[in-house]
Amino acid sequence: MSVYRLNHAVLYVRDVATSVAFYRDVFGFDYIPNGDGFPGAAFLRAPGSSNDHDLGLFQIGSAARPSGAGRGTVGLYHLAWEVDTLGDLEDLAGKLSAAGALVGASDHGTTKSLYGRDPDGLEFEVVWLIPADLLTEQDRTRAASIRPLDLAGEIARFGRDARGGIGVSRAVAEAVR
Repeated sequence: MSVYRLNHAVLYVRDVATSVAFYRDVFGFDYIPNGDGFPGAAFLRAPGSSNDHDLGLFQIGSAARPSGAGRGTVGLYHLAWEVDTLGDLEDLAGKLSAAGALVGASDHGTTKSLYGRDPDGLEFEVVWLIPADLLTEQDRTRAASIRPLDLAGEIARFGRDARGGIGVSRAVAEAVR
């Protein structure tokens, strides 16, 4: 048996209400009531998801120090949330920017990514994957590099409503062999 998908993520946060508001308002996650079973916790579901929850948040209080992951301790660097269309990526770029949470945008050849930080400074990526049948040799070659993202150019190339690919990494790996 092998793992083939991430089902959900759980984050420790300072204030669960602040984090719920962020993931609800920016990403459109739905709050899943948990009754009194988990005080100080919240469970959220991404739009269109069939999961019980995609994100769990556990409050540890305002005295919590920032994560040192990657700066002085080991730990998770970021989660990558996938969007369906380039239009979704563009909309999220606006929402992240308005929330003061957008910290970068990169073109990885086969993927187009935004980077942001939540209210606790935890980093995440939002990614659109080029469908395997639309990948060019240049896209595959650029997969080994990171360039600034020209989102308007990508929308001009693929269209705002272009649906992203599934399993692009596997298709790219097989093409490189």
